[in-house]
Amino acid sequence: MRDPISKVTRDLHPSGIRKFFDIVAEMPEAISLGVGEPDFDTPWHIREAGIYSLEKGRTFYTSNSGLLELRQEIANYYKRKHGLDYNGKTEVLITVGGSEAIDMALRAMADPGDEVIIPEPCYVSYVPCAKLTGAVPVTIPLQEKNEFRLTPEELLDAITEKTKVLILAFPNNPTGAVMEREDLEKIAKICVERDIIVISDEIYGELTYTGNPHVTIAELPGMQERTVVINGFSKAYAMTGWRLGYAVGPEEIIQQMTKLHQYAIMCAPTTSQYAAVEALRNGDADVAKMRESYNQRRRYLVKTLRDMGLPCFEPYGAFYVFPSIQHLNMTSDEFATRLLESKKLAVVPGTAFGDCGEGFLRISYAYSMSELKEALGRIQEFLLELN
Repeated sequence: MRDPISKVTRDLHPSGIRKFFDIVAEMPEAISLGVGEPDFDTPWHIREAGIYSLEKGRTFYTSNSGLLELRQEIANYYKRKHGLDYNGKTEVLITVGGSEAIDMALRAMADPGDEVIIPEPCYVSYVPCAKLTGAVPVTIPLQEKNEFRLTPEELLDAITEKTKVLILAFPNNPTGAVMEREDLEKIAKICVERDIIVISDEIYGELTYTGNPHVTIAELPGMQERTVVINGFSKAYAMTGWRLGYAVGPEEIIQQMTKLHQYAIMCAPTTSQYAAVEALRNGDADVAKMRESYNQRRRYLVKTLRDMGLPCFEPYGAFYVFPSIQHLNMTSDEFATRLLESKKLAVVPGTAFGDCGEGFLRISYAYSMSELKEALGRIQEFLLELN
């Protein structure tokens, strides 16, 4: 029998995060700090909107693009938050999570042989999704000395005549790094001059702790027409299981993404879309409350990790810290494996997010303070045993 699996699919590596999830699933007493999922329940008024939609019998397909009511609310959100004008009818697509939006954007824009620049460490799906289109992922290893921000020099060094797309993901998973307006202005200038399209994954945009509001690169001169912004409801509104994301961008690109979405998915879940309308209209206070809680945990983790001898730069976004273990003469995978076996505590090795993540760990603080205190106590014990 001939090999039933395509070469492209077979050559893809499975997610480096899942290895540890699978082990933890069979270890009931283990604590996991590896899941990038809010520990909050979806706010009640949002759940209630979803329930009400079911009670009213709103259980049918929506349009391929999504509920027009939701698309208009997303357009209103970008006007309110970023001063951007998007047409809810033609420049917004509702997807099954932000991950589908990333996949559809790359499929719509990248041809075989095109180069897609991907700064690493980064979310695990960017490189595989680029490869599935036949494009060539060109990774940029970001530096801790630059707080894992993309510099214009790094971008220029990566650009060739085949470069078509740059994927930006700030606030960043796994590092927690952010890009401020002045950082993005330098990147935007290069993108305009070199005619590069940007996919800006801003799923953590509401979770920033600098005191300054999140800036999308689409706000900057010349960028709205060459940027597809990816966002969703999973992180900011604690709606991971609702599986709802979206893309906003130029009509021509959104139209093609919608065509692909039409064949692959049909439409996002109807109940989730009604709940998302409520989230956008009345969820700001919920987001602020969760953000403040994350910020308290963030400060606690950074200080405690540093106190126990694990260097950790200050992350100002998302809900992850990215401490260094380079001084311990162990690989990230070895540290994470031994920690899990010895202390029944799961963290994610930095290499799950790219080769340049070697020497680092991703630790999520989307957990209660009691769980975090217990987990950090176990890390402290493990370090003492190593010494």
